[in-house]
Amino acid sequence: MTMLPDEFADLEAFALTWCLATEPERYAARLASSMPELQAFYDTAQPRVAAAIDFCDRYPLDDMPETAVNLLYLVYSFITVSFPVEVWLQPRVPDSGSAYFTCVVEPVP
Repeated sequence: MTMLPDEFADLEAFALTWCLATEPERYAARLASSMPELQAFYDTAQPRVAAAIDFCDRYPLDDMPETAVNLLYLVYSFITVSFPVEVWLQPRVPDSGSAYFTCVVEPVP
């Protein structure tokens, strides 16, 4: 059983970890991951993000197949991982101590 559309089988290895429905889940997964894990996800997903967005755009947001929703969640996770990989070089926001913010609005789906 696969979580992603067949066209994105190359990302399937990351689906269980990164197809997460909420921002708190994605943030927790980021904090629980090592930089090599984040880098591997980033390096594999980055060249495919535009195609993933194009694929998801085929469907109305309120009527997406489950595999497309999972692909969208994977894109959301890619965004969550991008700053640690591209800028901070660590999973946490630098110099933020134990600061935390609560997300009050989530993207839909």
